[in-house]
Amino acid sequence: MTEQSETFFARTLSNLTGVWRDIAQSAARSVGLNGHAVATDLRALMAECLEARGGEVSARMRAAELGKTYLELDAAGRRRFLDILAEEFAVDETTLAAAVTQYQAAEDAEERLAAGAALRKAAVPRRVRLLTQFNALPEGVKFLVDLRADLLAFADKTLALRGLDEDLRELLTSWFDVGFLDLYQITWESPAALLEKLIAYEAVHEIRSWDDLRNRVDSDRRLFALFHPRMPDEPLAFVEVALVKGIADSVQALLDERAPNANPADVDTAIFYSISNTQRGLRGISFGDYLIKRVVQRLTKELPRIKTFATLSPVPRFSAWLNNCPAETVIQAMNEVELGGVCALGGIDDPVAALRAVLARADWPSDPVICKALKEPLLRLGARYMLERRESGEPIDPVARFHLKNGARLERVNWLGDVSEQGLRQSAGLMVNYRYDLDEIEANHETYMKGGRIAMSAEVRAMTKGLPGRVRFG
Repeated sequence: MTEQSETFFARTLSNLTGVWRDIAQSAARSVGLNGHAVATDLRALMAECLEARGGEVSARMRAAELGKTYLELDAAGRRRFLDILAEEFAVDETTLAAAVTQYQAAEDAEERLAAGAALRKAAVPRRVRLLTQFNALPEGVKFLVDLRADLLAFADKTLALRGLDEDLRELLTSWFDVGFLDLYQITWESPAALLEKLIAYEAVHEIRSWDDLRNRVDSDRRLFALFHPRMPDEPLAFVEVALVKGIADSVQALLDERAPNANPADVDTAIFYSISNTQRGLRGISFGDYLIKRVVQRLTKELPRIKTFATLSPVPRFSAWLNNCPAETVIQAMNEVELGGVCALGGIDDPVAALRAVLARADWPSDPVICKALKEPLLRLGARYMLERRESGEPIDPVARFHLKNGARLERVNWLGDVSEQGLRQSAGLMVNYRYDLDEIEANHETYMKGGRIAMSAEVRAMTKGLPGRVRFG
């Protein structure tokens, strides 16, 4: 995370604490909490929230005090808070057992109906009722999203914490159903605070400056974001789109601030070059597929001349695969001339070791001799990598899993598509186009989900012809 992002998130935390301060002060006086809560105070306050004495307003005040207390705790204190919530406010086993017995003993339909309702209520952990109270607070939904982000960060989650995480995930999944979400276009005229958040949240291609951001929302660019009504100032996910002629093959070209804007009369393609989920606490709740399809629908209406929709996507695990796959896979991707050239460039008789040595040089993309020797072998290996599967049968590449599941077609592997430091380190500069053909999306999705079939262009399929069989990896 950049220093700018850290400053932004610290300010957001401060603002959230301030939102609840006035509400919480009333609760603090009624409950008797001051400063940082110790464990016994946390238990007492959680219990007070569940009792809901004094009606809705009092319950809201207590929830605000509990939330403010959590925000003011250090990392160890937050872990203690979550442990207490998970372990001591789970399902009441005695009440649940009694409800099961009552349901089993029901003698007629009316008794079973009443017993079933009691059983469902008893099966809901008490912490769920407590967490639901935050829905009524300003920024309360955002608080729960961030609380789950804290929970997900624990590597040593106990069984109780895993149960709490499941409760939170189910609660947030119901609240963040795509039917509740709104799609908005972000422009240079959007509020500065929102634009600042996009800079902080960009996860694929870092936004380096305000000029960089201005370029990404220019006349031949589009930036769309999804929002939830209870988090109107917080984008859940956003996608950056370039309007160009033909399918783009270089992200540096797309992001070049000095390049002239595309002529509206010439553009025929929308390139999705960056998709970012912004809320760590919503991990496992996907918005990207819905976002892409909504944007395709919107652009089709707004710009009917756009006939091609495709991505320019990273290949984040290609280098790791290349460093671990069998030597046979690498060698069979090259002919004799290419093998000799790679060995000569690396100064090693072993072509696999030579290839890795050449790719370890930071400046290799600027050497035309190296580029000529590596281009075709790496493109074949990139296409070969896209066919690799996990033990589950899914592609090992996470970006491929996302787009193929959505019904996209693997269209093209691009040479030196991303020559940034990260692009060279993760994927030897390769990038991939996935094409969203409106007439094929549903069929591609069905065949992928039912049989694991990867839809791909004839160009990519030809690049894998004659290469060795698949290797389990990941």
